[in-house]
Amino acid sequence: MTVHNNKLLVVGGASSDILHLQDNIAECAGGAGMYTAVAATHCGAETTLFGPRPNVCPSHLTIVDDYLSDWIGPIVPAEQLPEFEISYRNNKTEYLTMSLNSEDNLSSEMLPRDMSNFSLVHVTPLGNAINQLSFIRACREKGVKYISAGTGLFNAKEQTQEVKNVMKHSDYFFMNSYEAEYIFGSIDSATTQIGKVLYITLGANGACIIQGSHATFIPTDSTIEIDPTGAGDTFCGATLAYLLQNKHPIMAARQAVVTSTAMIKDIGPKTLFSDKPPLKAPLDMRVNLNNKQIQKVADKVASLSEVSPFQFVSPVLPPIDHPKALDYFFAATVHQFSFWSTYDQKYDQPLLAQLGGTMHKGSDYLWESFRLALEKDEDFCSPERQANLSANEFTEIFRDDNGNNPMPALELHLEESRRYGQDMLALKLTPDSIMKNVSKSADPLQTLLKLLDNVGGYKEDPLRKKSGLLALILNQRPERFLAIREHEEVDPVIDYHAMRLCLRVGLINVLDEKLHAKLIDRKIVSPSEEWAVRYAAYLAREQIVKLSGKSEGAVDYFFFNARNSCPEMTEPICEFCPIDPICNHLKNMFQPVLRTTFY
Repeated sequence: MTVHNNKLLVVGGASSDILHLQDNIAECAGGAGMYTAVAATHCGAETTLFGPRPNVCPSHLTIVDDYLSDWIGPIVPAEQLPEFEISYRNNKTEYLTMSLNSEDNLSSEMLPRDMSNFSLVHVTPLGNAINQLSFIRACREKGVKYISAGTGLFNAKEQTQEVKNVMKHSDYFFMNSYEAEYIFGSIDSATTQIGKVLYITLGANGACIIQGSHATFIPTDSTIEIDPTGAGDTFCGATLAYLLQNKHPIMAARQAVVTSTAMIKDIGPKTLFSDKPPLKAPLDMRVNLNNKQIQKVADKVASLSEVSPFQFVSPVLPPIDHPKALDYFFAATVHQFSFWSTYDQKYDQPLLAQLGGTMHKGSDYLWESFRLALEKDEDFCSPERQANLSANEFTEIFRDDNGNNPMPALELHLEESRRYGQDMLALKLTPDSIMKNVSKSADPLQTLLKLLDNVGGYKEDPLRKKSGLLALILNQRPERFLAIREHEEVDPVIDYHAMRLCLRVGLINVLDEKLHAKLIDRKIVSPSEEWAVRYAAYLAREQIVKLSGKSEGAVDYFFFNARNSCPEMTEPICEFCPIDPICNHLKNMFQPVLRTTFY
């Protein structure tokens, strides 16, 4: 999805709610449309609500009218607004009374004539999936390119097929775990069409993001729940706001979980009207950032002339102006991960093998393997070939000069090739067509990243390491495949070399003794432990780029080259390192050891 502004239209109403909470009764604003629109506004979107408007605004709805960018739709008597009376007592949710009133009478014919100025339109359940679908079709006809929608328990249970039709016509879809069971039978069975994203809220267990057949679970912190009304709609609105800010679909949800968790600590949408900036996804408590050290490193990096981007020209890469260079870089960058082996639940050694008479390590071995395969077959890197690779031919391309296959996790690499090719074919994309699309955009980098968010091998990583690396390659190669505008910047490209340097230099403090010991001992860590370190490294690198004034391409190449003086298997050669004078020299620290296709 390519976003040209952050304008969001939410189709759905506001309601007057009476809530029977554990200790009191409260009257406040409610409604799926209201919560979605207000949450999106709170998180930075320019939001318009389309729904019935009261001729005289009750006090609890005046703040909604003032807060949103606009509230449009038919004017109705205040008493005709939807009303809900809900009890949350005794740990049980019970709808005592419910009246949709004027929302039932909403018609797609009431929508604005021209809607092309909205980057995204979200259509709430509207009590009826058939009416919801008519709104979606009308939005498409009026120039809306990207549609989001959600469902409700009644719709999911009584209109299952109609809800599936709504999903088919939407780019993003939101539901809770109970609704998912009616639609899919179970959360484990949930899938989407390639290029679409499904968000399933799991209450206190966080959320699940489905991209095709790939599922990502994100947790939430435990909290004291006062009023859960609108939690799912708040999550939806916040997610949409962050998507409009070009966040990865999973990172958008990570941020949104924080917003919805904060919202249920108070009555109604009160928290969302705060003038304070929305809360950000926090660091894991097992680590923190050493901000003084980050500033020192940033200052040093700023002063070093050798901190400059790499052109990605070398003997292991296709020559400049190779006719299949785009195919090569799109297909081969998918495999920039996991060049190491384990033994006895510990990191053992990096990939090191001879190919073409030259000893290659890690990523260079991968680049050279794909380059040689391209020499033999100019279509090898095409989406069609990658989608249909056999295990035998894939094994052959990685054989070294001795006839051995040294590539760790070979099965994962084969799966990544096939996912990449299959998704590109399903989306009817090629590297050439992607770059033609990108070249026409006012935001070429963001357009590229958003397209890659739909493609296997790239879409699964919320920190977009391989997507960022590909963007740097396409921008820094002499062919200049990708122009990056002044207002755009590649996110930090965080691999294990980057994390190792962050830990050894002292940019990240590891506070948890168990995690600290695992890193030193090079033991396999859990996914949450790996995320704690990697996200901290991401934020540290983000600050270094900002404070140093250097590009991510320059900083990334500097960090990557630090592997030569600060390697995995031998003692660091500190005297050869430009940042030795300010380094904390935590030489025993090691990157998290976890098999992942992200890096």
